[in-house]
Amino acid sequence: MMRTSLLGLCLACAANAATANSYQPADILDWEQRDFADPTEYSLVKRDGQTWLQADCVNGASALYLQQDIDLRQSPVLQWQWAVRGVFSDIDEQSKAGDDYPVRLYVVKDGGLLRWRTRAVNYVWSSTEPRMSNWPNAFAGQARMLALQSGSTGGWQVNTEQRNVREDFIALHGEEVDQIDGLAIMTDCDNSGQPIQGWYGPIRWLPATSSSTLR
Repeated sequence: MMRTSLLGLCLACAANAATANSYQPADILDWEQRDFADPTEYSLVKRDGQTWLQADCVNGASALYLQQDIDLRQSPVLQWQWAVRGVFSDIDEQSKAGDDYPVRLYVVKDGGLLRWRTRAVNYVWSSTEPRMSNWPNAFAGQARMLALQSGSTGGWQVNTEQRNVREDFIALHGEEVDQIDGLAIMTDCDNSGQPIQGWYGPIRWLPATSSSTLR
């Protein structure tokens, strides 16, 4: 689920200068929450000795987002952990009726007063789309979806992801972006009506010591 207003999260207030390059689950829980349907419930849990941000979704759609300037010339690589224990069944994620994800992380480039120039890249754990496929969001074409993982065995599955956000903006939007204005996580299930759980671990920005692009 992606509303056009979600792309404009950074328009609500002036962006803050980046003061940190890493966020623990407890930090993410303190990000501002925006509800687009019934709330997704976010809480901290311990699993295998690690703290996770757990998302419990029942007809919900809530984003936790941070409005912050990130200089992609200095720290273009985004690294994070996420986990699922299942995905949605029989949905079309390229349609509005199927635009739900057990875990997603997205980055936003604010278009300012020119809202149509706002761009976003959504990294998702897809239920049905092939890994590394991409497509425009069903609700807002300025957002591109990129499936980093696809499907689930139904057991506890953890993945560490690493993406060069600057390179992904070029690949997905054809634009070279020096700065983004915010990032967010969201677990949503309101369109499919199927309850789901997802988990988020630490998120951090890294210098361009390694490159990760579409492949």
